Amino acid sequence: MTVRIKKRSKVPGVMITQYVEVIPEGMSTPDFTRKPISITIQEGKLVVFRAVVVGNPTPTVTWLRNNGEIGDERHKILYDKGSGEHQLQIPDVSADEADTYKCFATNEYGKAIVTATLNVIEVGYKKNKALQQSRTAVRETAEDFKKALKNKIDIDAKEENKMEADEKFFEVLMSAEKKDYESICIQYGVTDFRGMLKKLNEKKIEREKEQEKVLFPHPIEMRDDGGAEFELEMSLKDSSSKIYLFKDGVMIPFDADTDIKHGLKQVGKKYVFSINGVDPEDSGLYQVEVDGVKVFSTDFKDVKAEEREDAVFECVISQPLKKITWKGKNIPLEQGEKFDILVSEDMLIHTLVVKDCMPLDKGIYAAVAGLASCSAWLVVEDIEEDTNDDNDMDGEAGALVPDTVIGKMSAFEKSTSLCKTLHVLTHLNVSLVVSLDPGVYFTSGLCDVTAILGANAELVCKLSSEECDGVWYKDGKEICIVKDHNFRKLIIKNCKEEDAGKYRCEADGRKTEAMLKVEDPPRINPDDLKEFQKPVKIKTGKSATLKISFVGREPMKVQWYHEGEELLEDTNIKIEKSSTHTQLVLTKCRRKSSGEIKIKIKNECGTTEATTDIVVLDKPTQPLGPLDIIESSSTCIDFKWRVPKDNGGSPIIGYILERQQIGRNSWKKLGSVGTEPKYRDTDVDHGRKYCYHIRAETDQGISEMMETDDIQAGTKAFPGPPAAPKIVSAFKDCINLVWIAPSNTGGTNLLGYNVEKRKNGSNLWSFVNPPDEPIREKKYAVKDVVEGIEYEFRVSAINISGSGEPSPPSEFVFARDPKKPPGKVIDLRVTDSTYTTLSLGWTKPKEEEEVQDEAKGYFVEFRPAEDPEWSRCNSSAIIMNSYTIMGLKSMAMYWVRVVATNEGGDGEPQDLDNYIIAMPPPVKPTFTDRKIKNFMVVKAGNSARINFNFQACPIPSINWLKDGHSVAKHVTVSNTDTSSQLIIPSPEREDTGIYTIMVKNLVGQESSSVEIRVTDDPKPSGPVELEENVSGTVTISWTPSPDEKKDDRLHYMITKRDSVKRSWQTVADHLFNNKFTVVNIMPGRQYYFRIYAKNDMGVSKPSESQAWEVKKRKEIFSVQLPETKDCCFEMAPSFTVPLKMRNCPEYYECYMSCAVTGNPAPHITWYRNNVSLNTNTNYYITNTCGVCSMKILKVSSKDSGDYTVIAENSLGRAKCSARLAVNGKSKLK
Repeated sequence: MTVRIKKRSKVPGVMITQYVEVIPEGMSTPDFTRKPISITIQEGKLVVFRAVVVGNPTPTVTWLRNNGEIGDERHKILYDKGSGEHQLQIPDVSADEADTYKCFATNEYGKAIVTATLNVIEVGYKKNKALQQSRTAVRETAEDFKKALKNKIDIDAKEENKMEADEKFFEVLMSAEKKDYESICIQYGVTDFRGMLKKLNEKKIEREKEQEKVLFPHPIEMRDDGGAEFELEMSLKDSSSKIYLFKDGVMIPFDADTDIKHGLKQVGKKYVFSINGVDPEDSGLYQVEVDGVKVFSTDFKDVKAEEREDAVFECVISQPLKKITWKGKNIPLEQGEKFDILVSEDMLIHTLVVKDCMPLDKGIYAAVAGLASCSAWLVVEDIEEDTNDDNDMDGEAGALVPDTVIGKMSAFEKSTSLCKTLHVLTHLNVSLVVSLDPGVYFTSGLCDVTAILGANAELVCKLSSEECDGVWYKDGKEICIVKDHNFRKLIIKNCKEEDAGKYRCEADGRKTEAMLKVEDPPRINPDDLKEFQKPVKIKTGKSATLKISFVGREPMKVQWYHEGEELLEDTNIKIEKSSTHTQLVLTKCRRKSSGEIKIKIKNECGTTEATTDIVVLDKPTQPLGPLDIIESSSTCIDFKWRVPKDNGGSPIIGYILERQQIGRNSWKKLGSVGTEPKYRDTDVDHGRKYCYHIRAETDQGISEMMETDDIQAGTKAFPGPPAAPKIVSAFKDCINLVWIAPSNTGGTNLLGYNVEKRKNGSNLWSFVNPPDEPIREKKYAVKDVVEGIEYEFRVSAINISGSGEPSPPSEFVFARDPKKPPGKVIDLRVTDSTYTTLSLGWTKPKEEEEVQDEAKGYFVEFRPAEDPEWSRCNSSAIIMNSYTIMGLKSMAMYWVRVVATNEGGDGEPQDLDNYIIAMPPPVKPTFTDRKIKNFMVVKAGNSARINFNFQACPIPSINWLKDGHSVAKHVTVSNTDTSSQLIIPSPEREDTGIYTIMVKNLVGQESSSVEIRVTDDPKPSGPVELEENVSGTVTISWTPSPDEKKDDRLHYMITKRDSVKRSWQTVADHLFNNKFTVVNIMPGRQYYFRIYAKNDMGVSKPSESQAWEVKKRKEIFSVQLPETKDCCFEMAPSFTVPLKMRNCPEYYECYMSCAVTGNPAPHITWYRNNVSLNTNTNYYITNTCGVCSMKILKVSSKDSGDYTVIAENSLGRAKCSARLAVNGKSKLK
């Protein structure tokens, strides 16, 4: 079945058809990387369609057209291997070539087609008809035409007015090319050529005046979209005037639609030309023409100057250029003593001044601006012959040359007119100047000649006249004059080196020159070369000598090669060289020395080569195996072998054989058996094995022997086993079998088959047919069966050698009449389903005698809801009462049924009550992650990622919330059928909050929350102040960190260092206030303190305090015994610093302290919710100098409550209480 697959190409307008469904790796259909474009062009021009194709394998490119055929002389199909470009060229295009052309690129995987339209614009008034008439009309000769022009000078002026051409004549002239002027004048009978040119010039000026003044366009500008455009302003008197656009002189199509490649848009007097999709191929010079009048021009007119005067050339260009290239006689000109090159301020007018003109300065001068150029003649007149020249021009050719050519052109007078110079007039002026009688001239000049020393050399040139003599010069000296009709020949026989030089031929003031170069390359005498090329034959171990003589200019380099590899001096290689001959000696040659010998002789003038062959003869190598046994029977052994790999350089004249019977020691010589590498041995005994020795014989000797493997005569070849027999039908008294013959028959025809049977459970096989009566056909009806017994069968093939291997056994089959098909399955149901699978279960159908028998298997069938055709899921019947259908489309609807089957056939199908949708059973959304995070700390700027896995059916909708509102736009959520992921790419502190996922479907919904805390490294606290409230202590206070209000988990750590220990020690940690009292301050030591701010991310830089020191007071010891008084220092307990309320995060340490005084020292007891804590090991309680403190190492929610400190002594009791609040999981819930 043919495949047609439409594909889209990257190139607009290309249609691709693919022939195969799957394209092999590395292969591709054809496509165009560059397509041919539609072309609109004037008739007579060259049309080129270009295309570049790709594809693997390389496509074949063909061209067709709608109306007509391609392939005649008017069409050229080319291919450029360098650029890979296919071209269709139509030279000298005519109107009947206008058509739609198609380009086909085809390979084995598809084809690509693109079309292009060719529009041909007819030039002039029925130009084709006029040209055809001019070809068939009787044409006057050039001499008759000149006579007519001369006679016309004497005719009265009134007669000239009567013969003035009509308007149609000038319409044809204004549109025709300059080379056709003469034929058009003859066709219309116009002989006043000068008057015609004047009238034609006036017609051209009138047409130009009809076009309003044209402003030069601005430079081409590139747009942001990759296009380019340029604009100009002009007003057309005739709105039907045609506008043409040229690129590098070739017309290009455009349309008013600016969306195509080249577009034109008109807005009032402004015309905007646009180029869409600019590429390197669009570079070039663009020109605009209106009805054949060029808007931009770089042409300039011929100039005539007298000798010793200055000549001025001017051209006006359409684009400002700082510099253009001036050429004189194809040689670039530069500013200097001879030439002045001037440029106007607007860089549009370029002037070339030729100073002090001489006759040698006459010729063609050209101005080149980019790809455009124009040229004109410089005519230098001799002062003495000025009068005569003028008279000659007026008398004989005055009617031919218009005034615009003869007059001297001024730079300022012609600057305006040059902008619109007519191409027809310029080219016509040139052709008329050339048409004057040039005298004798060379029609074919001399060419440089290279001659071999001793050979003849010939220099030939051709003149336009036979009557003129030619003079030959060598290096400026006259040598001879030879005349042969129009040809002038110089033959130099037996050239010598002194004959080399410059030769010149002069005739009638004209001359032509050429160089003769005499070379002396290496040369070999033909007779010696013929002798050298004869093959050299030698026997192995002998020497070969090759010698050859030569002549040539010294020095010469001689090289010898053997099979392309250069030979160098060696033990067995000797090379002798001289100026006239060389010799190669190969000693002790061996067989591998055979091959091609080449000599190369080279000097500065050239190279010569000569080749020969050397053949080293030797005895052949042994014949090659293995043997190919053609026949091995009881009466003969026929075999063949392969010829020797190397015959030693001589043909084989025979093979020598000898034979040995296995088990014996003697060899029997069989002699030479001829040149054919085969042998038939008929003297053999059946069943015996033989071995053979084979040797090859040539004129050079006998090869080594090749010993064959043992070959047995009359080997028995038994047939292979047939395929397992198949049961066609079974009855209570007969079972019908069929089988396929074995592929290996043992090399002979089969005589028949033996059939064997075996009961189920038995190991004994018995023949069905008598052994001496084989079954001829490949089928058999076994009637020796017992009703109700299960049998299996096998078959063996028989040939002349005997019975072969038996076949694999058949399937078991009961000897009974055919069964009835089973009934419908019972209780068909769906046990499980997913998006791609469906599991079924059923109960086997019931048996009813004479109605339906037992089911032996089941087939499961399904079809999509939109497809009426049922498809079977299993190719063979299944025994199980369940089945899973695979490969279903998600959420698609299917009909399912089950068919029971047995030996009697398929029963009636049982369908499900309703269609089934491929989807799992409905499941309420449930999160499947074992451990779900409910708290996460993320550093600001690092990405945060939360992933939840769930199961739900049908596919649920997922919604994320932050603190009960929709998440921000910068938060990314990606969902699958079983998971959802939330990503915060660069979180800030504002992203802190509780994020909740809600998973909802038709069955229900589930949600889960995670608290994300976005924080950063803490900023240090402010200045630290120290104060002594109690002797031996110091109270530290500091300004809170700026992050304290943003982060409720921020706390502080205090470290100290004294002047004795010099190491920093932690005094307090997990402080949530901004004040702390340090105890055990000893006088005479300096103390330094640091405050650190800490949070989940780390520790801030420290805030350091000033040095703190309590100085010792030294007083003079004196004892003044006071009067004895009874003093009592006892006092009841009292709290100088009470407990403060604490708010601590879960799993953090908590530190509570207070200060108490009393005498005697009071007993301190801590309580939580009126329960004593002094014996609880989870609390670390200390009492140092009246400062009572308690530390909870790891705060949990159970530690929340009211804490009480009771101080008791013999004088009284004091009590202080505070509350501890713990923040933790309870907040999230």
